[in-house]
Amino acid sequence: MSTPVVSPVRIGRRAVGALGVLALSLGTLQSVVEPALPLLQRELGISPAEGALVANALLITGAVLAPVAGKLGDRYGGRRVLLWLMAVVSAGGLLAGTAPNLPALLVGQILQGVMVGALPLSFILVRRHLSAGESQAAIGVVLALFTGGGVIGTLVAGPIAHGLSWQWMFALPTLVIIAATVAVARLMPDDPPAASDDPIDWPGVVLLSGTLLALMVALVTVTGGDLPPLAAAAVVTAVAALATGWVVVERRASAPMVDLRMLGRPAMRSAFVLTFVMSISFGMVVLLLPQLFAAPADGYGFGLGTTQIGLLLLPGAIAGAVSDSIGGFAARRFGPRAVVVAGIAVTAVAMIGLALLHDAAWQLSVAKVLTAFAAGAGTTALLAGTASAVDARDTGIATSLLVVTRLVGVIVGAQAGGVILAAGTDAATGVPAEAAFVTGFVAAGLIAASALTLIRIRKNGVRA
Repeated sequence: MSTPVVSPVRIGRRAVGALGVLALSLGTLQSVVEPALPLLQRELGISPAEGALVANALLITGAVLAPVAGKLGDRYGGRRVLLWLMAVVSAGGLLAGTAPNLPALLVGQILQGVMVGALPLSFILVRRHLSAGESQAAIGVVLALFTGGGVIGTLVAGPIAHGLSWQWMFALPTLVIIAATVAVARLMPDDPPAASDDPIDWPGVVLLSGTLLALMVALVTVTGGDLPPLAAAAVVTAVAALATGWVVVERRASAPMVDLRMLGRPAMRSAFVLTFVMSISFGMVVLLLPQLFAAPADGYGFGLGTTQIGLLLLPGAIAGAVSDSIGGFAARRFGPRAVVVAGIAVTAVAMIGLALLHDAAWQLSVAKVLTAFAAGAGTTALLAGTASAVDARDTGIATSLLVVTRLVGVIVGAQAGGVILAAGTDAATGVPAEAAFVTGFVAAGLIAASALTLIRIRKNGVRA
């Protein structure tokens, strides 16, 4: 006798609305740090390199969880895993909202990073409880609200920080997340787990987490020059050992978190390198621009507060939000290579131009718009091109590898920008010299331009 098939329970607008509010509040929580980073550095008495750790901590968790969130939802049920993750995010937000020092804030940010799993899990839920057409509309609503939350976070970070305190930037969105999670728990029915023989690659998750954390700490401590040579060598060795261990585990795993064997394909290897290089350049921009906005106005800077910084960064946030959809369309219309080349060229020109001319706030704002749009469109074109180039059964593996690469590139770029500013900081004033910003912009431009060389080499290799 066959087991009867149980039809999934349909959900209504209230359940989709609860998912949307949750996405909106998560997007807000994710985006409050960027405009407030100079404020956090002053309040906590930390260097730009340590400030970059605050901005990167959330991304580190996201880079680790991105490839496994969907697998966890399929294995244990999307609703159950979503509630687990939101409990962790809430704990991280409350910890950051009461953090007295940098270590507590970093732990809070790391816990908040599991929010990256909310979107794929929300998509799993609406697909299982709605028809195909309805699920597409619901996915669009949830994704749009998450993006809108990013814009809101950029706007409200300053007023909240100045009207209350910087801790409330994290606490207020977290309270909304808790309320939305309760609503999801009440309105969303359980979804049955999907049978799967593939194990979750927990050793790979742990090793990648350790590698990224160790890399960030190494960039701060080793480049700071405060460590004795033997201690610096030990830190570098630890990073290399963790990275090597992760590669070995991923190559031997039956169901790896990130299938590194995909890199053996020339097209995939090229997309991986280009995504990494472009993301490094954009990560440097993300770190450098708020710092320059906040630099004292009696020198080369503008002396702006968090609210003003948020307003000037807002157009860039909007450009980044729309660039993904436009990047996919442009890749279909003109081809991924043309979109990538255009994005790289725009980024390189914008950064070199900013190194030469940065005496008006609008120049920085325009540069953020250009680089955010170029980075989003370029990496999306690479994702779209890769997804169409590989076999259908490998689409998930290939795209997850590029998503992780994109996040890691932004992490490395932001940390590198922080290190450059820290190295150029005046010990007496605690303010980076103008030359440090110029160096950072030139480095970002040259890194972006190097991707054009990579494209040229690959094209010549294909012809040969």
